[in-house]
Amino acid sequence: MVASAAASFATPFKCSPLISQAFSGSTRSLQWRSNEKRNVRKAHKGVIKAKIDHRPPPYSLDDLEPHMSRETFEYHWGKHHRAYVDNLNKQIVGTELDTKMLEEIILLTYNKGDVLPPFNNAAQVWNHEFFWESMKPGGGGEPSGELLKLINRDFGSFEAFVSEFKAAAATQFGSGWAWLVYKANRLDVGNSVNPCPSDEDKKLVVVKSPNAVNPLVWDYFPLLTIDVWEHAYYLDFQNRRPDYISTFMEKLVSWDAVSSRLEAAQTLVAEREKEEERIKTEYEDEQDLELREMYLSDEDEPEAD
Repeated sequence: MVASAAASFATPFKCSPLISQAFSGSTRSLQWRSNEKRNVRKAHKGVIKAKIDHRPPPYSLDDLEPHMSRETFEYHWGKHHRAYVDNLNKQIVGTELDTKMLEEIILLTYNKGDVLPPFNNAAQVWNHEFFWESMKPGGGGEPSGELLKLINRDFGSFEAFVSEFKAAAATQFGSGWAWLVYKANRLDVGNSVNPCPSDEDKKLVVVKSPNAVNPLVWDYFPLLTIDVWEHAYYLDFQNRRPDYISTFMEKLVSWDAVSSRLEAAQTLVAEREKEEERIKTEYEDEQDLELREMYLSDEDEPEAD
């Protein structure tokens, strides 16, 4: 269970995640995954309910060998990931959450940092699916295109980014995750304070999170993650977490997936800004109309004798 109290960690990174109880506004579902429809089950009275699936990685369990063994996948995906899925489905059945998509469950149960029981299982299901999709056979190397351009802009160089990402993963105390995210929010987050308030918006940042917490609760767009729970690497690397992290970055990362996520995030941010501008314009037009009506109403009133 994630502690409800806010905590900051002294790190060498440009920003460190602060788990906060501050709250303002409503939460936002991660719409760029909404096109991936999950299985649904029909309950009594025709109510359609979501069923969270134990989805396999987008490759065979031995495709990442020798860098990540089939034995690790059978243990990590086959047991840990499956347990999160099974427990979550048990927790949400018959509740209002049973009709929600996975991202919505995460945001609703984060509860300003004082997490509700389904949060850990929901977030871990999402985190693991995202982690599997962050890797590919023959991965590693360097990205290209817009992604590399932003990495060079925001970190100074690809090498500097790799160093910062590795440090975040290596220094996450206990269990948790390290992330590359696209920070696009305006400091006003639905259920948690922006952990990087001093940084500019529309940029890439590295953050880390404890236990099951992920950047969705900060209104960030996750692009890449590494699982640093011990069960993610112990069978292959024992207690050598830095070796596991280096292997992940050099041999496993799918930069194609990261680039696609960045493109989707930028598209959604542009759509969100366009919608916000439309709402602002409509509001200003309504205010102008009310002022004009008020002015005309005052002109129509007869002068007092």
